[in-house]
Amino acid sequence: MPSRELKMETVAALRRSRKGRLPYRRDWSPHAREFLEQHDRPPELSPYSGWVLEKMLSCSPKPRPVVVSPDDESALIHGLSSFTLDDSPDNQLVSTPLSTEAPSESQEPKNWKVSESAHETNKHSAPLSKSTGIDGLIRWHEEIQQLKVKEELNQRLELQEEVVKAASEEARELLKRFDELKELKRHQECQLLQQEIEKSNKEALGQQEKLKEEHRQRAKMVSRKLREAEQQRQRQEELDRLRREEGQERLRRLYSIQEEVLRINQQIGLNCKHKDLPGIDLSLYSNRGNQICGEVSGIVRTASERGLPTEADVSSADQVLLEMHQLISNMQHEVALALEKKRRQEEELAAAAMAAANERKEELKKQEQAKSKVPDHGLRVKAEEKTMQWYQQLQKESAQCVAAFSRLANSKDSQDKKIKMDLQKAATIPVSQISTRAGSQLKEIFEKIHSLLSGKPVPCGGHNVSVTQHPEGLEFVYFKLAEKFVKQGEEEVASHHEATFPIAVVASGIWELHPRVGGLILAHLHKKCPYAVPFYPAMKEGTSLEEYQRILGYQVKDSNVEPQDNFLKRMSGMIRLYAAILQLQWPYRDRQGVHPHGLNHAWRWLAQMLNMEPLADVTATILFDFLEVCGNALMKQYQVQFWKMILLIKEEYFPRMEAITSPGEMGSLIRFKQFLEKCLQRKEVPLPKGFLPPSFWRS
Repeated sequence: MPSRELKMETVAALRRSRKGRLPYRRDWSPHAREFLEQHDRPPELSPYSGWVLEKMLSCSPKPRPVVVSPDDESALIHGLSSFTLDDSPDNQLVSTPLSTEAPSESQEPKNWKVSESAHETNKHSAPLSKSTGIDGLIRWHEEIQQLKVKEELNQRLELQEEVVKAASEEARELLKRFDELKELKRHQECQLLQQEIEKSNKEALGQQEKLKEEHRQRAKMVSRKLREAEQQRQRQEELDRLRREEGQERLRRLYSIQEEVLRINQQIGLNCKHKDLPGIDLSLYSNRGNQICGEVSGIVRTASERGLPTEADVSSADQVLLEMHQLISNMQHEVALALEKKRRQEEELAAAAMAAANERKEELKKQEQAKSKVPDHGLRVKAEEKTMQWYQQLQKESAQCVAAFSRLANSKDSQDKKIKMDLQKAATIPVSQISTRAGSQLKEIFEKIHSLLSGKPVPCGGHNVSVTQHPEGLEFVYFKLAEKFVKQGEEEVASHHEATFPIAVVASGIWELHPRVGGLILAHLHKKCPYAVPFYPAMKEGTSLEEYQRILGYQVKDSNVEPQDNFLKRMSGMIRLYAAILQLQWPYRDRQGVHPHGLNHAWRWLAQMLNMEPLADVTATILFDFLEVCGNALMKQYQVQFWKMILLIKEEYFPRMEAITSPGEMGSLIRFKQFLEKCLQRKEVPLPKGFLPPSFWRS
């Protein structure tokens, strides 16, 4: 600001002055401090003041005021600066009372040392006291300086006020110009903004008009397309209606063709009553008629699944109908020719009938003689009473087990369902994992099953499962575990004979530690394979054919009985598992105990089988599988008695099986005969396939 600049200029001017250039000592000597203290005291008259005044009055008759010019002031300041004080104690000032007497020479003040220039300047003035002169000069100089400073300060203040006033006026003018310029710019910006807005409005109006025009064009186009789409939809609906009508007509045509084909097939069936006609085979016509009916039914079923039949379907059905008409025509023609031929040969056939009857009598006589060659030892058709009681007791225990967990099995509670599912997985999954693996892996599976049955928690599905989670959990696991073992024999062993012994050894070990599981295994086995009892169920009064076939062990689905080969394969798998269980014990026990169902039961089963009348194809199959798996163990256990039984089978029982076996069922009988001959020739029953050697358990 201007006032601060003026102050700084004043300070700089003071520094450039003579007084400003005077040196000042910062360290104060005691004499200087005493001098300053004396200076600060009120002024006192020197003892020589009277004498000085008298001298001054005598020298200057007319007193005049002293005026000090700036040059004299500078000289005075310069002269004062030339005074020096002596540091000796003799030069110190002494305050004495005022006296008017002239001082003697001895009393002359020795405190002043004045330079030659000072004496020359004041040679006409009376000698004054040094301190008084200095004080006076200093005070005089201070007053002069104060007046000058005040005058300069006033001048500077006036100048400063003028400068500030001028600057204020200039700032006001600049502010006015700035406001005017700002207002001008604002008006210009508003004008530009207004122009932009008007321009934008014009463009928006133009764009709006353009969009309106495009919208009108698009609306016309959409309206036209909608009309076209509506027309297309109507045409499509009309076409669909026509198609449906045509399809319905074709479907009715197919139904009529199918009805006609079935009617013709019935006629073919009626014509098949002429089976006694010589030289013709009407079964070919019947079979072909059934095939044609199947083809028509397939065409109708395919058309129904597709929705509506096509022209190709109707054309195919017409061709089939034409073929059916041709078939019935050919059949009727052939039947007519055969009837004519039969009528011509009727007399010859009457003569040959007597000869045929005689030949038939001879053939029956030969068959009776062949049957008489087979010795009859009174073999039974039914099982022993004791065996049947054992069988019924096992089935009763199985039913009691099912009743024991009926609440868990039939529960609708989600928690009970989850427990049931977890327990079933924990019981069946380890059995499914049994295969021809190392013994250590079988041991791990065995321990897992044993822990589950012992009430310990076992991992399953990422969490632990225990039979203690439900009061009926243990009975449920007993039943499902036994069922799974038998199912493995029915499926896994039937397909892979080498899996027999790993599954059997785990089942035998669990049986030994948990006898309840063994009883349920036998119950499931006897129910699915009654020949393991052995037991040939008889058909009771009131039992349907399908139910009787299920009792025999056949699988019946939708009134269709499984093929004989599948039936024999399943029976073979279960008999092989049973034969392996009879001879195996769990090897990882500290002390081997008595087998809960050992080789004595194998000998009993074999003896009871040989005391019962054989069944065609079934007896040969199960005897071969049983002896192939368990024969080596029986040979080692019973030795001579075993070989006697083998000879009995070959010499006495085998002819009985051969006598009831038809030519189409000789495969299993021939395989059994070769096995017996091989064993008798080598005098040894070979080890079965998949037998577990001792090295297996050490791995």
